[in-house]
Amino acid sequence: MSIKSFKPTTPSRRHMTVSGFDGVNKNAKPEKKLTEVLKKNSGRNSYGRITVRHRGGGERRKYRIIDFKRDKFDVEGTVIQIEYDPNRSANIALIEYKDGERRYILAPVGLMPGDSVISSESADIKPGNTLPISAIPLGTIIHNIEINPGKGGQLVRSAGGAAQLMAKEGKLAQVRLPSGEVRYVRMNCLATIGQVGNIDHENISIGKAGRKRHMGWRPTVRGSVMNPVDHPHGGGEGKAPVGRSGPVTPWGKPTLGYKTRKTKNRTDKFIVKRRNSK
Repeated sequence: MSIKSFKPTTPSRRHMTVSGFDGVNKNAKPEKKLTEVLKKNSGRNSYGRITVRHRGGGERRKYRIIDFKRDKFDVEGTVIQIEYDPNRSANIALIEYKDGERRYILAPVGLMPGDSVISSESADIKPGNTLPISAIPLGTIIHNIEINPGKGGQLVRSAGGAAQLMAKEGKLAQVRLPSGEVRYVRMNCLATIGQVGNIDHENISIGKAGRKRHMGWRPTVRGSVMNPVDHPHGGGEGKAPVGRSGPVTPWGKPTLGYKTRKTKNRTDKFIVKRRNSK
């Protein structure tokens, strides 16, 4: 996937880059039956209270229903086209199965229009095919990995994501995730072969504030430039330190390095090596 830059006709254009959308059908309209209305809540919960700050506005989108479960077994499908999805960093592929049903899947690297994909225990080890982890050879690069059998892929779904199957022990397999974490996954969980496409997504430079507004992100103001009434970091003459033992949220809770993971998380027993372990 290439990256396109622009002539510096304005200060923001100077540093702005966009994806080249290689292999993506730029004229494609989303499959009507596979889209639904995406209601905006601007970071508010069911009580109308803001629980995620700096959200609101942005371009209207239709949600594309993605087949993360890949539960249409032993039926071959053909890739019709690769499409852009505004709801995720990865591109998506429109699949038509032999019985006429169409579904969207995450588009892995190397998947092209006209290619065939299948979900089967006896499927070939090639990008886009989905198999139980028990049927995948060691060392294979995989994505869209299930945590609970039948629930659908929950791990490694963003652009450029790739996990590696490291070992198999009884009913469990060891998988190394992109973060470096090694964890157990049940052998009867499904995973898709290959690396998620749109690898250059991480190298794109936004370039201007307006582009973030199109994405639904509102401006963020530092606490240290606020008044004391508005933030614990506020106040002081000139540029003052935060005045606390460490940085805090507007409500006084520790932030920046404060661990938020549950101390007794039920999935801790599946983690072999943590991502931040030395």
